[in-house]
Amino acid sequence: MAEATTRPRTGFAPVVVLGLAAAGLAAVAGNKPWAVTRARTDFVPGGALQPTADRFPLAGAVALLLLATWGVVLVTRGWVRRVVTVLGVVEAVGLLACSVLGPPVVREQVTNSGATTAHLSGWYWTFLAAALLALVTTVLAVRLVPRWPEMGTRYDAPATRTPTEVDAADDASKRDLWKAIDEGHDPTR
Repeated sequence: MAEATTRPRTGFAPVVVLGLAAAGLAAVAGNKPWAVTRARTDFVPGGALQPTADRFPLAGAVALLLLATWGVVLVTRGWVRRVVTVLGVVEAVGLLACSVLGPPVVREQVTNSGATTAHLSGWYWTFLAAALLALVTTVLAVRLVPRWPEMGTRYDAPATRTPTEVDAADDASKRDLWKAIDEGHDPTR
């Protein structure tokens, strides 16, 4: 049995799927309420308590940026892909920074709204878990990206060929198609 001369492509699917899931979950959780409060309202007789919530919008924005970065990783190759994965690590660190900076900002919003009590919601803890998973997957991506499969050059724009070469190739393929039809072959089969 012949030995494989190429390096194994380990880690591509699990890392990309987990990275996309972490970024997507962080995007959802970053746009949900991070603090649940109980505030007095003047509209209800006796000042009954009404639940309110506050958000930290920067977290959702950084998570969407990381989600877009994973999309770029899927369609690039070579050194560009490596640079984009390093950018993903920076964005994942940004997610963790949002999880540290967000709660004090949200608590200040709650205090300014006149709330009597506040606590971090499950969405904050979900965001924190997603941010940690995003950091792990982006660091793994930087390490493993040289072994990952790449899209072929056939998907590239025909910028390297001259317009006459592209037109000649298209004309030849069209002529071959019509010739096959004239000979009685069905090109749809």
